[in-house]
Amino acid sequence: MGRCRPESGFTLIELLIVVAIIGIIAAIAIPSLLRARVSANEAATIGDIRSVISAEAAYHSAAGGLYGTPLCLLVPSGAGCIPAYSVTAPTFIDSQIAALTSKSGYDRTFFGLPIAGGLGCFVYQTTPSSQDKTGVRGLSGDCSGIICFTPDGSPVPLDGTGGAMAPGCQALR
Repeated sequence: MGRCRPESGFTLIELLIVVAIIGIIAAIAIPSLLRARVSANEAATIGDIRSVISAEAAYHSAAGGLYGTPLCLLVPSGAGCIPAYSVTAPTFIDSQIAALTSKSGYDRTFFGLPIAGGLGCFVYQTTPSSQDKTGVRGLSGDCSGIICFTPDGSPVPLDGTGGAMAPGCQALR
């Protein structure tokens, strides 16, 4: 008969130590990844607000001093937008931003101050879809070109007309 060879493998204690080490590494890494995701969502949203402000400035110039709704920024030749604007001319904004749906972890809304023929001012307002998970700050931009925020994720306050942010809002630097 042959000799009995000892079986090779890991003991239960060795496997538990490896699992514990993996758990500790995950506990350290996951919060950092979540913070990075929140920062990325906020940066993307700030970029979208800047895009809206730039699009509105271009629309303002093309529309004789009036601002447009998101639909007019997307389809400037549409009814109630820029008269005689060519259907083959470029649009001012892309469809994802104009749709005012949740994007990059932020819910988006648009307010305009109606005047004859268009808007006298606008506010593009965003709030986190899930506070502290998809974003931390509420962010908005208006016809002044300033981007303001609230540290608690609430909407940036509007002025009495509802077509601009309240004076003295916390501006991004």
